Amino acid sequence: MEQRDFGYTGRKVAAVGQGTWCMEQDPRNAVIDALRRGLDLGLTHIDTAEMYGSGEAEEITAEAMAGRRDEAFLVSKVLPQNASRKGTIAACEKSLKRLKTDRLDCYLLHWRGRHPLADTIAALEELQDAGKILSWGVSNFDTDDLEEAFAIAGPQRIACNQVLYHVGERAIEHAVIPWCQERGVAVVAYSPFGQGDFPTAGSPGGRVLAEIAAAHKATARQVALRYLLRHAGVFVIPKASKSAHVEDNAGAGGLALTAADIARIDAAFPRPARRGGLPML
Repeated sequence: MEQRDFGYTGRKVAAVGQGTWCMEQDPRNAVIDALRRGLDLGLTHIDTAEMYGSGEAEEITAEAMAGRRDEAFLVSKVLPQNASRKGTIAACEKSLKRLKTDRLDCYLLHWRGRHPLADTIAALEELQDAGKILSWGVSNFDTDDLEEAFAIAGPQRIACNQVLYHVGERAIEHAVIPWCQERGVAVVAYSPFGQGDFPTAGSPGGRVLAEIAAAHKATARQVALRYLLRHAGVFVIPKASKSAHVEDNAGAGGLALTAADIARIDAAFPRPARRGGLPML
């Protein structure tokens, strides 16, 4: 699996990782097998959150990582309502307990809430100083939020920004991706296949993906992931609850799209002409 620099951290992280949102709704044994198969294939970037299944996704992740914690780049998130200075630390401790680990590789504020950002960042810095987390970042931050966080924390502190990004939702290309690239902040694309609306084979866009996939002896989903990875510093974390889907996702790591392929996808899934608000789920 292709490894990329993860922001300022100096860590090499799998470009294609594994998400766990709603994973607790699927058969537990199949999910655990899928996560383990992902580790086998180098999809070592595992993303979870205290919100997912009210902690159940973290517990499933812990079971899947049993005996293999050191292989994973493990990420979790604090809910905004818990993100006071004391609350962030308490939430992290609970996540660590559910995940059965002594540290997170990265810990994120899930989205902006009512607590002052300065307090949340102070807690994240405290957790990093204590070795409970090795880096920290944010999620669902637009450029104004990023500017505020950057002004508080300074350079080389925000490891990543996790945002919604897929072929049908390219709004972050206007400003968020350039802002992050200029400042060495990794961009992590969640829901990179959309939310139940991946282009069907019979749709105009779906036909383009299928034709490109056929030319590369790949699948449409592999092409869609690789398209997002054309940007430096971007990572994708598709959820897969079955080992076969994990294996398909892993195939995107070795795929190389041509400039003509990218131009065709650009035309089939045009970026909005104007920048709007930050999309999020």
